[in-house]
Amino acid sequence: MPKRILQGKVTSDKNDQTVTVLIERRFTHPVMKKVVRSTKKYRAHDPLNQFKVGDTVRIIECAPVSKSKRWEVLVEASA
Repeated sequence: MPKRILQGKVTSDKNDQTVTVLIERRFTHPVMKKVVRSTKKYRAHDPLNQFKVGDTVRIIECAPVSKSKRWEVLVEASA
């Protein structure tokens, strides 16, 4: 099974080797037929501490690194 890759914005880089990434997804509501925005935060492993708040990054699933980290930063996305 392939690993999921998500793109989002870094909202926090206060922890060592960890960034918090906000992922937004849009979908059509099944009853209202209106586009709905849903957000979720993921904690991702950033071993070099190179990403700062506001950066757009891509994260990929990985084996558990800690209690809350199941993702790691893949590469900085352009724009």
